[in-house]
Amino acid sequence: MSTVEITSMQVSDLVFDRKNPRLFEFDLDGAATEEEILAVLWETMGVRELVMSIAASGFFRHEPLIILETDGKNVVLEGNRRLAAVKVLLDPTLIENAAGLPLLAETAKADLRELPVMKSTRQSVWRYLGFKHLNGPVRWRSYARARYIADIHRNFGISLADIAEQLGDRHKTIQQLFRSFMVLEEAEQVGAFQRADRWHAHFSFTHLYTGIAYPGISEFIHLRPENDEDPMPVPIEKKGELQELCLWMYGSKREEVAPVIETQNPHLRQLDAVVANREALAALRAGRGLASAFELSRPSSTVFEEAFLEAKRSLQKALGMRAETYDGSEELLKIAGSVANMADSLYYEMERQRRPWKRHRLTEDS
Repeated sequence: MSTVEITSMQVSDLVFDRKNPRLFEFDLDGAATEEEILAVLWETMGVRELVMSIAASGFFRHEPLIILETDGKNVVLEGNRRLAAVKVLLDPTLIENAAGLPLLAETAKADLRELPVMKSTRQSVWRYLGFKHLNGPVRWRSYARARYIADIHRNFGISLADIAEQLGDRHKTIQQLFRSFMVLEEAEQVGAFQRADRWHAHFSFTHLYTGIAYPGISEFIHLRPENDEDPMPVPIEKKGELQELCLWMYGSKREEVAPVIETQNPHLRQLDAVVANREALAALRAGRGLASAFELSRPSSTVFEEAFLEAKRSLQKALGMRAETYDGSEELLKIAGSVANMADSLYYEMERQRRPWKRHRLTEDS
């Protein structure tokens, strides 16, 4: 970023950046009011701490706000949180929960009514903003990062490789973030998903970012290769599968359907296995639930072994507690007898099935 002049500007003449990638996570768009943006900044981005710091130590004037003059407005490209903090200090009635905030004397307020600014453009400062917020101490979340990368790539014609180099990140990471954003954008454009209709208030973009890296999920929607920058990364004939994937990941308030993905581990791994198995997929589509569908996707030999080992662990636990906890109950004794009978039956059945295998091995070794 080239050296430019630092000047001062009235706070009343500064507006928040409606294109700030972080704001889109909260369903704010270009039509959002200053009050709506201030409320989101206050509630989610730690503005209260900045308020306390500025009230105690003043505004650090050697770090000016970066602004863009456009359409007769002075848009703050960098420093929206600081601008929000100053606005609240000047007028605490702008927010609802102002209890406990410091009340400034008029002389202190007078010092804050003008802030240092430097004028620039989005294209001139994208490297600075990107490096600060993608790799700095307070990083943007994955959705904001992905949207920012997509904006830089498409608006300024910067390659993903150059973006990765300039921002000090791995090319693969930048590529995956961009592709995930393109999948989301396509889903919204073709009507397969609407973020405002999701089940939970928080939008977990990482579900999609992480999920499409799984081979089963990627194949389920026929996702194009990572190096393919087609604006429609999912073939249109797979719109139905894309819609299902978004519904499983994010649910729908309108349809009153909760998502099956609540935590990435193990739910994404389970979904990956389910969509790659015809029987399991049919069960999930029929409303059987992810856990039930996942069991159908697993090899019967694996399920058998895990059940066997789980039974052993339970018996070992009971065996270790028998002396101090068994109360002489006849009912429990009968249950123990049933367990013993089942264990015997299972053992003899396994032994019977193993005999031909042993004879085969002996024949091979002779």
